[in-house]
Parts: sequence; C-alpha cells; structure tokens
Amino acid sequence: RPGLALCAGCGGRIQDPFLLRVSPDLEWHVACLKCAECGQPLDETCTCFLRDGKAYCKRDYSRLFGIKCAQCRAAFNSSDLVMRARDHVYHLECFRCAACGRQLLPGDQFCLRERDLLCRADHGPPPDGAAARGPRSP
Repeated sequence: RPGLALCAGCGGRIQDPFLLRVSPDLEWHVACLKCAECGQPLDETCTCFLRDGKAYCKRDYSRLFGIKCAQCRAAFNSSDLVMRARDHVYHLECFRCAACGRQLLPGDQFCLRERDLLCRADHGPPPDGAAARGPRSP
C-alpha cells in the first residue's frame, strides 16, 4: 500500500518503500515516528506507546501517564510490589503511617484520611463508637 497511506505524523502521503504501522490503523513515515515528548526515533528496535494519537517512548509514556505512588509520586517498575488503599497505590516502602512513620504490612489495620495513612495506634477508635457495638455477625 505504499503511495496510498497517509502518515499519522505529518499527514503526507507515504510513498516510501517502507512504512511503520502502529496499531491496526495508523501508518507513519519511518522518519516521522518519534516520541512526542523527547523526539527519540521509534522504530522496530524501540517500544512505542500511543495516547490521543501521539506516539511516546516507554520512559516518557510511563512518566506522563503511568500510575504513580500516592506517597512519593514516582512511577512503578513492572517488578515492583505495591500496596493499595482505596484508589491509591503505594510502593511497599512508602506504605507508612504519616504520624509515626511505621511501615504498614499486609494485615495491619490502618485508616486513610484524605491522602494520609495512619496506623491503628495513631488513628484511634473507629468513628461513631462502632467498636463499642461489638463485632457484626456474618
């Protein structure tokens, strides 16, 4: 199909002997497929990520759009273990009580007040005297 395709980068006709196809429907001149953030060429040797019609290298895509730790705001690596509290995600080492700094471990009771994690000792009894009513039956 060379000569018939339009480049998603520059909008011009692709009449080159080679084109790069990203996603099933976007085609690019080899010279036009670059990271929208840093300008790194994105070819068969580099992973390409698309967002809103723009192409990004892996590093910039992760930095701009990846999930970030709710505490340190750094991105996660694919090998990182994480802790979750509601919609927030944390590095294991960042999952700490905001008052005393103790690292919270799986199974620990904690409270999430806005963005602050608080261990059981620092968040006090449950609101409305819920603990006074005793455990709920299953």
